[in-house]
Amino acid sequence: MTQAELRLCSLLLQEHFGEIVEKVGNSLLRTGPRPLRLLVGDTGLLPDQVKKALCVLIQHSLVRYEVQPRGSVEYEARSERILRILRYPRYIYTAKTLYGDPGELLVEELLLHGHLPMSCAVARVADRLTETMEDGKTMDYTEVSSTFVRLADTHFIQRCPIVPESPRNSKAPPAPAPALAIAEKDMYVVPRLSLVGKGKRRHSCDEEEEGAHKAKRQKQEGGSSETPPDDGIYWQVNLERFHQHFRAQALVSAVASRMDQVCGFPFHSHSGAELLPLSFLLFPIQTSSEVVRTMLRMSEVTTASGASHTQPLSSNEIFRSLPAGYNIGKQVLDQYLALLADDPLEFVGKSGDSGGGTYTIKVMWGPGASWAPPSPFPHPSLIPLLLHSFGSRCARIFRLLLRKKHLEQKQVEDFAMIPAKEAKDMLYRMLSENLVSLQEIPKTPDHAPSRTFYLYTVNVMAAARMLLHRCYKSVANLMERRQHEMRENKRLLEKSQRVEAILASMQATGAEAAQLHEVEEMITGPERQQLENLKRNVNKIDASENQVDETIFVLESFIESTMKRP
Repeated sequence: MTQAELRLCSLLLQEHFGEIVEKVGNSLLRTGPRPLRLLVGDTGLLPDQVKKALCVLIQHSLVRYEVQPRGSVEYEARSERILRILRYPRYIYTAKTLYGDPGELLVEELLLHGHLPMSCAVARVADRLTETMEDGKTMDYTEVSSTFVRLADTHFIQRCPIVPESPRNSKAPPAPAPALAIAEKDMYVVPRLSLVGKGKRRHSCDEEEEGAHKAKRQKQEGGSSETPPDDGIYWQVNLERFHQHFRAQALVSAVASRMDQVCGFPFHSHSGAELLPLSFLLFPIQTSSEVVRTMLRMSEVTTASGASHTQPLSSNEIFRSLPAGYNIGKQVLDQYLALLADDPLEFVGKSGDSGGGTYTIKVMWGPGASWAPPSPFPHPSLIPLLLHSFGSRCARIFRLLLRKKHLEQKQVEDFAMIPAKEAKDMLYRMLSENLVSLQEIPKTPDHAPSRTFYLYTVNVMAAARMLLHRCYKSVANLMERRQHEMRENKRLLEKSQRVEAILASMQATGAEAAQLHEVEEMITGPERQQLENLKRNVNKIDASENQVDETIFVLESFIESTMKRP
């Protein structure tokens, strides 16, 4: 684990869980798997504090535990899962786009609490939606639960592993830690619950105090609330399914940028023969991407997250699944599928002739795949870095090496049309940054410099790792900058919150406009301008974090798919 990753993980843990959890998580990240005793000694915290911090981390799947052969339990931090916290806003926004406000809040609640029972998540979301509605309107539990079922059916959420039931007559001593497991066929099975009810609005302060006293009295008397019908069945967000959706979006965009741009006019081969009929002018310009989107939608649940291809789909099945508004014939669909299958980038591959022809989509990224998403992957991600750090001439040399693979320094000078001194300086600068590498090819066994070819080439994996490292550093710098902005304006923010609370209470009691205006004037004009500048700066930092995370996702996917290659 690099120092940039460690620093970013520590900042994420501190921002979302506090200093104690950050200290425990940072200790595990630095030292690797450790038992509780060593963890207490390393952090200097009380044993109870360390235990509670571990409970929080395990609750959010940020730490795993394993029973050792001698019976001790060791805890290990999951750095890759901690870094996913940075992508939470994107998960939530995707759920909102696909399933509306109920889907957005369900995913948000599950990410906020780690895992929740279905009944608890539905009640929380219904209450939150009711709060945003007009007086007299409420959100019904059935509407939220139907969205929950749709999320489970499309595998965006999944059940958490549970402790398997042990035989009652077993006399074996209990294990030091439970082994959690769940069958794959049960991961997306939603329990049959009759959730009847409506969302509730927040009570007034007096009613809340009365309810708290009542709950405390019940606890003292030994009473307990009714056990929920799905007690013991917990749900969590399936992050890999979201990543599969992101890759599908990139693939559809790649098809649209390459194929649909040219399907509005006839293609001709080098010999002049027409490859596409003139009738293609009559069809929507986004047909190719819509065909790919339909195929991805049909195989979204059946395709494993690490698979290189989708499941084979017949032409007849694809035709029946096209959106109702797409009035294209079966023959035209076959022409589009043949066009996609014949494309050099091989977005779609033909795997058989049954059912009018069966087709698959390549979803693997990296050298094993012959295409890259439109967000240049990873080569285009490097071009802006080169332009910013080294200038346009270095970017020209980099593109040249990508295209020609291996070149001598003299060839680089000639092809790039750059003076020898400048080309040599630029090549050495990129070599020092691991953007390019130097390969020696000797003519004789003695490796004499005068009888050796020195070829420059681009090591894509090393360049991708370097760029990923810089992205981690950039996000950490952005987070620290946001925290600095908040600290510098802490007093002003607290004052603004107090004024907003006073205004809310006065509006609830029906105060006059003059009284409200008098309270608003507690914040002066310069302070209001300072607050607006702070809000604008924080929004820019948040947007920058999301943009950098998109690049991180592309690079991580590329490196992961390359490492999986046999």
